[in-house]
Amino acid sequence: MSQVFNIEKLVRENVRKMKPYASARDEYHSDGSEMVFLDANENPFDNGLNRYPDPQQWKVKKSLASIKDVSEKQILLGNGSDEVLDLLFRAFCEPGQDNVITLPPTYGMYQVLANINAVENREVLLRKDTLEPDVEGILEAADEQTKLLFFCSPNNPTGNRFSDETIRQLLGSFNGLVVIDEAYIDFSKEGSWLRELGNYPNLVITQTFSKAYGLAGLRLGICYASRDIIAVLNKIKPPYNINALTQRRVVEALADTGSVKREIETIVSERIRLIPLLAEIPFVSDIYDSDANFVLLRVDDANKRYTQMLERGFVLRNRSTQPLCNNTLRITIGTPEENQKLLNALKTLR
Repeated sequence: MSQVFNIEKLVRENVRKMKPYASARDEYHSDGSEMVFLDANENPFDNGLNRYPDPQQWKVKKSLASIKDVSEKQILLGNGSDEVLDLLFRAFCEPGQDNVITLPPTYGMYQVLANINAVENREVLLRKDTLEPDVEGILEAADEQTKLLFFCSPNNPTGNRFSDETIRQLLGSFNGLVVIDEAYIDFSKEGSWLRELGNYPNLVITQTFSKAYGLAGLRLGICYASRDIIAVLNKIKPPYNINALTQRRVVEALADTGSVKREIETIVSERIRLIPLLAEIPFVSDIYDSDANFVLLRVDDANKRYTQMLERGFVLRNRSTQPLCNNTLRITIGTPEENQKLLNALKTLR
């Protein structure tokens, strides 16, 4: 990096000075002994949910740490990845003063969270020819007040994974936090950046249970980072942000990774099968390479085709309002049966 990375210089002053709230279950850590709990003003009558959930979700973190080969203290869980991203803004970006960099077309919540937190978002478009980050443009846009740089890789909505060389270059030259949003990493041919977590103190990785694990309804996001960064985020997260039902269900899911792997294999196989068949549709002019569980198509008239498919019972995503995405439709990979119905419906359009 161009200078020694110092997390203390990035943290907002009020966050650095604050003492976090300690809930009753933060102060007492159960060792498994049978205890009478009279500390948290809970209803004493057992119905399975009358007790507060573990504020640090240690059972979930223990399972994740084993699977991902990281320390439990390098993990923070959020109410969806959006809470994790919001915590990063709140911990490191001074409202009305600091800025972040995003790389459109990209996940829209980065902009929303910047607006909510009164933080300037400096947009540096992906390169039109390669859809790779513009390294020179990013470094020119950054200044002393640039705290966060967001990569969505594989990228939403384009589906491509950014090159390791590009990300490595920015990890070594950007003096803020480099946040790699890996919501779709399980569908990628390449592995996660988790393998590099110990090599870059400014690296933050977010993942989710919404995609590959099929648990979007639970709203559980994951942040992996250095112990120092996780400690900062733990200071400001709500004390009981992950409910007991979610924690139980996720522990069950992590104990059955075989089922998840089979579903991922089916989705990837269907993606590979679907792309050349979609290319045969007359009004499809381009299909973007995808490392995700969706494909982005460029068509003759996205508004028209979106409406036609809606009339036939298919809800697609029109991404035409996004930079570099004129007349594009994003299609999530469905079950083999759904995908065949999709192809049949597309062939009827005139």
